Amino acid sequence: MRSLTAGLLALALAAAGCSKSPIATTPKTIEPATAALSPPAETPPAGEVLPLGGNPQAAVMDAASGSLVVFTPGINGGEANLTVFGHSEKPRNVRLPGPASAVAAGGGSAYAATKGGFFTVDLAAGTATRTTVDGQQDTDFTAIARRADGRLVLGSADGKALSLTADNTVAGKADVFARVDGLVAQGDTAVVLDRGQTSVTELRLDGAAGLSLRAGLGATTIAADPMGRVLVTDTRGGQLLVFGVDPLIERQAYPVGGAPYGITGSKTLVWVSLTASNTVVGYDLSTGIPVEKVRYPTVQQPNALAFDDATGTLYVVSASGAGVQAIRNAGGTP
Repeated sequence: MRSLTAGLLALALAAAGCSKSPIATTPKTIEPATAALSPPAETPPAGEVLPLGGNPQAAVMDAASGSLVVFTPGINGGEANLTVFGHSEKPRNVRLPGPASAVAAGGGSAYAATKGGFFTVDLAAGTATRTTVDGQQDTDFTAIARRADGRLVLGSADGKALSLTADNTVAGKADVFARVDGLVAQGDTAVVLDRGQTSVTELRLDGAAGLSLRAGLGATTIAADPMGRVLVTDTRGGQLLVFGVDPLIERQAYPVGGAPYGITGSKTLVWVSLTASNTVVGYDLSTGIPVEKVRYPTVQQPNALAFDDATGTLYVVSASGAGVQAIRNAGGTP
């Protein structure tokens, strides 16, 4: 009897050991969702369209300088480019001294993730400098965010999120992701988007992983809005997802259809682009459930959105080279 019990115990321990390792080292993933391939735009886009070719991938606003920063990765690993649109000047191209994968902005600067570290772009001067993070020279960084305290958070292709100190050394690490596809900061709380796990995870102030939640059927894009929310598009599930932070909690999940992808928020509305129909929709969340307020036709392939609260202008960036659409007084009557 003792030998039977000992044998069963050994089998149980062996099974436990086998089941633990895959979970700890290889997160279960799905095929990441992507934007729909938009049809040609049949309806003239609302507002004004500013010319911009290539294949821009992201857009962010810097409130300090009032600049829209549009990020275009380099071709075949070449030098990336930031196009800076100011209120009263012609757009300026800032060629980065190397490839880059993601962009953030704040305090009059833009920050672009690159292998081993990041570039800092002075938006007034149009100059770019590179910072290499100690011990991370070979890390393929894929996401970047700037916290309210000015400190940066970087995410990598191999599933690490690194929180940096003021002098850009590593203060904390979370290593629980399949890949860090997006990062935003709501105050000093950073939130990670992992498309393969279709999840969102908050990072504590020390950089460790906090609460993690499933995000629909195929989350693709993440943004933080001025009202303290974190916004996510569930492209595969056709939903707008709204999260609160501290603690991380899903507050709303609302069907929008049309392969939602681009997302941004203002003080009054949340904006979602529908890539299947070249449309952008503004939703009011003040009643606890999204209520559609405005809807505009857009440029083809409206993959990236940004909003300037100072002027009430919504920017829609085409990923197919159809330009940057500026819709002024976007929250008003269309």
